[in-house]
Amino acid sequence: MNDGETSPETTGTSPETPATAPETPGTAAEASATAPRAAGTPSRAAEASPRAAEASPEPSGPADTPPPPPQAPAPSTAPPPEAPAPPPEAPAPPPEASAPPPEASIAPPAPETPLPPPAQRIAAGYAPTGPALDLGALLWEGRCLPEAQVRVPLAMLNRHGLVAGATGTGKTKTLQLIAEQLSAQGVPVFLADVKGDLSGISEPGAVNDRIRSRAAEVRQHWTPNGSPAEFYALGGQGHGVPLRATVTSFGPLLLSKVLELNQTQEQSLALIFHYADAKGLELIDLKDLRAVVAFLTSDEGGGELKGIGGLSAATAGVILRSLTAFEAQGMADFFGEPEFVTGEFLRTAGDGRGVVSVLELPAVQDRPRLFSTFLMWLLADLFHDLPEVGDLDRPKLVFFFDEAHLLFDDASKAFLESITQTVRLIRSKGVGVFFVTQTPKDVPGDVLGQLGNRIQHALRAFTPDDQKALKATVRTFPDSAYDLEEVLTGLGIGEAVVTVLSATGAPTPVAATRLRAPESLMGPADEAALDHAVRGSALYERYAQPVDRETAYEKLTAGQEERERERERAAARATRTGQTQPRSGAESGPGPGSGPGAGPAPEPSMLEQVVASGVFRSLARSVGTQLGREITRSLFGTARRRR
Repeated sequence: MNDGETSPETTGTSPETPATAPETPGTAAEASATAPRAAGTPSRAAEASPRAAEASPEPSGPADTPPPPPQAPAPSTAPPPEAPAPPPEAPAPPPEASAPPPEASIAPPAPETPLPPPAQRIAAGYAPTGPALDLGALLWEGRCLPEAQVRVPLAMLNRHGLVAGATGTGKTKTLQLIAEQLSAQGVPVFLADVKGDLSGISEPGAVNDRIRSRAAEVRQHWTPNGSPAEFYALGGQGHGVPLRATVTSFGPLLLSKVLELNQTQEQSLALIFHYADAKGLELIDLKDLRAVVAFLTSDEGGGELKGIGGLSAATAGVILRSLTAFEAQGMADFFGEPEFVTGEFLRTAGDGRGVVSVLELPAVQDRPRLFSTFLMWLLADLFHDLPEVGDLDRPKLVFFFDEAHLLFDDASKAFLESITQTVRLIRSKGVGVFFVTQTPKDVPGDVLGQLGNRIQHALRAFTPDDQKALKATVRTFPDSAYDLEEVLTGLGIGEAVVTVLSATGAPTPVAATRLRAPESLMGPADEAALDHAVRGSALYERYAQPVDRETAYEKLTAGQEERERERERAAARATRTGQTQPRSGAESGPGPGSGPGAGPAPEPSMLEQVVASGVFRSLARSVGTQLGREITRSLFGTARRRR
């Protein structure tokens, strides 16, 4: 045995040498044992080849020496005692090559492979040191490189962004992926759910083969997890806490957009709002606005606006007809009280996660102009209420504006200027805005220039217009190592071209990315569970029941009734004195006590009638209580909420 033991020492091999004994079966066993290592890690394969090269001359050495006969059995008897040694090593490679994944992850770690130089340069731009969102893994030359993770600095999300792509390319799931990660890091999120399939963000996802495959490809430790969520509905139409706004706070610019008024009619509507503010006529719902317009075109109020431009009967008729058609579509429920306080969107849950506010819009998806304009009101109201905070390590709120192209369709110049200014200024208040649409062409250039983060899903080029849109989209990206026209038309579902702002504020290189899978339910939540969650919310009791108090409609109606009663009293007095009731514009007979030579008493002037009317006294009381306070308007003409 001593001679058998000295052979490994003289050759400089390890105690594993019995596996490289001169016997051919031993060599084959070692080759099969080292094969998994060679497939898993190139460096271990390199070690195995010289060891195999050393093994081949060793058998001939002991075999050619003329040892004494007692030593001959040594090579044949030595392996049996040593034979148990290789089996412990044989099962060692499988655990090392494919260790069982932890229960929280369904993706085994992929082997490290060197990145091509262009991919290394791209990956270097997506390695922030602070808090970040994980989007996915880099795509290069048709291969997914999980070693190159695409990450977005959390502090840069208030620089706004764009999520674009053709229908069915995965934009909604991208929103869900970003929203749940923001929530996990304590950032509240607002989502507009147009199709009704984002409600599943509140429930853990269900694993399937597609999720397993995607998680393995991008090296994602996928764990089913839901986010704390509140559900809202415009005017209570749908599953959610009702969202309402007053007509006054909505303002003339946004309302003109909803009513599809032209520029002249928009200016006239602004004049009506100005008059209502000055006279203390509170415009809460649509019947208040209709009552004011009717009053300003009546005999009693027709002269009220002459000094500041006037209101033509034709323009007033267009506005009244638009309001009537708007109400006929069931839109009256969106305006009224209690008005929603947009600060509710900034809440966090008890465990520190940000609350995801989901606005359910399926009930009004056939009226896109309404909900897109309503979303803009929410953003404008946030702009008013939030203080300046400058740059933070994470946003106070990220606002996702779905179907954004509907907001800009047929928009007036003043409206577009207001959107641009709001997006530019709200960044310093800690709010990030992401517009979601099909192509960057849907967003005006001045607004697009404010969007620092871009996630572009696949585009189609089936028609000449599609090809033109594709070329325009490519021009909006910085220079890159990709052929973007080819890449954008070849992306699959859940893949996108990404460029964001780095922690230093510089644009990152363009990166084709295979996106991660959301960990929440990718689909709508159960309606019964959704209703239970809504009614169990603390906000439901606060906003569920509408309130109808005395506003412009009641005041003007009361004034009209007072004028009717005044006419009846005047007619009764005239009957008692033997006089007939004077007609409008006609001279009245001599009043009581007038002498025989006295002329007819003139009819009271319009000013005297207004002063004597009940509506004037009501307005005077309202103006007196407000002490001349005038409503301060925002960029959109919306009123700052009085709290």
